[in-house]
Amino acid sequence: MNYDIINAPIASGSFHEEMLADALPVSLYASLPFALFLLSLAMIPALYKEWWDRDKNKLKITIPFILIVLTYLIYSFGMSGIEKIEHGLLEYIQFIILLATFYILSGGVAIDIKFNPSPKNNSLLLLSGACLASLVGTMGASAILIRPIIALNSQRKRISHTIIFFILIVSNAGGVLTPMGDPPLFMGFLKGVPFLWTLNLWKAWLTATILLTLTYYVVDSFFHKKENIIIQNNEKVNFRGGINIFLICLSVIIACLAPLLGANESGEPSNGSPLREICFIIIIFISLKATPKEIYQSNKFTFAPIREIGIIFIGLFITMIPAFEWLLVNGTKLGIDSPVKYFWATGLLSGFLDNTPTYLMFFCVGKCEGVPIELIGSEVAKTGIQEIILKAISVGAVFMGGLTYLGNGPNLMVKDIAEENGVNMPSFFKFTCISFLILLPLLLIISSMLAYGLL
Repeated sequence: MNYDIINAPIASGSFHEEMLADALPVSLYASLPFALFLLSLAMIPALYKEWWDRDKNKLKITIPFILIVLTYLIYSFGMSGIEKIEHGLLEYIQFIILLATFYILSGGVAIDIKFNPSPKNNSLLLLSGACLASLVGTMGASAILIRPIIALNSQRKRISHTIIFFILIVSNAGGVLTPMGDPPLFMGFLKGVPFLWTLNLWKAWLTATILLTLTYYVVDSFFHKKENIIIQNNEKVNFRGGINIFLICLSVIIACLAPLLGANESGEPSNGSPLREICFIIIIFISLKATPKEIYQSNKFTFAPIREIGIIFIGLFITMIPAFEWLLVNGTKLGIDSPVKYFWATGLLSGFLDNTPTYLMFFCVGKCEGVPIELIGSEVAKTGIQEIILKAISVGAVFMGGLTYLGNGPNLMVKDIAEENGVNMPSFFKFTCISFLILLPLLLIISSMLAYGLL
């Protein structure tokens, strides 16, 4: 059957009015700096890579766009604009500390894999990453496994396709099962989505993992036949950096419990308490002091990837404010009235706006639909959003976060680490085209599952 959204207003009007009252009446033209900033991120690294590699040059591009948007928001909206800026900065700080924590902790875990770089072994490693991503997050899993998979394939001349599939499987799709898996799902948890609810997305996770891994196996088998590889007989795996494995587990627990410890008077989780970030900073300090330098050296660990993420995403978080506000006000006028449309709208925008704020925006738009009386007893009814819409938004944000290097924080980190290790990665536009073609069969399958209520 065709699974359309059930329309039955349940106090949705009041929420919609509250949401609109809080939103800024920005002009669509105010989104122009954001669009130009995205264009700059796509074009400049491709045309002037050596110039772009310097952090100071990234700042030369990023700061002017930030200043234009800050001036517009403050001059046009006064205190309301300042509040939006403060909110954007708060979310950026939470975002970058979370990513930095798992990046630094994972950089202190050394995995020495002495396997043959065969399509089978590569596929098993990607499959392991898909499982790990939902436990320690896509950032943690990516940081732990990206160096081992590059080292495993060091004999091979062509491994960029492996990194592309790594981004799609480990850095994105694999994290859909828990709130810790991907930042947008964690934000949903902070908005009241039950912690274990995301396990309901197991069909999407299984479909994505199997389809993408099988596709990779076929592609890698084609390239593997053209390689001259020395076969090793002594295959083994060694782990070092046990203290960081413990700290990663501790960080996951803190990330889950901190919002509850800072809950408001009604018992709802709080996203404004700095407790989580303070704990993360302490954990980072412990990790840096306790990790032997030889582990960092063997991992070729540097702070360059997280610095680049920090610079680029501060630009994204600030310049996207007008675009976000415009969509917040006009989202319900865009004709998004079915789970499939929510899936595609959330997903395609996630590839360019970053999947965390995009998830939050469509989460708000979805709440305007209301929860019908017959669904009030459902598990996510207290969030004010229909479960089928929440599924569409969640899967769209996570899966299509891999459409560009900017769709999800780990994407850019993986690209930077790969290039630091001599891998020739595709340009922004080329990566987007390749990833879309790879993901298209999966996205069509998920669309059908949503349309017929099979997800």
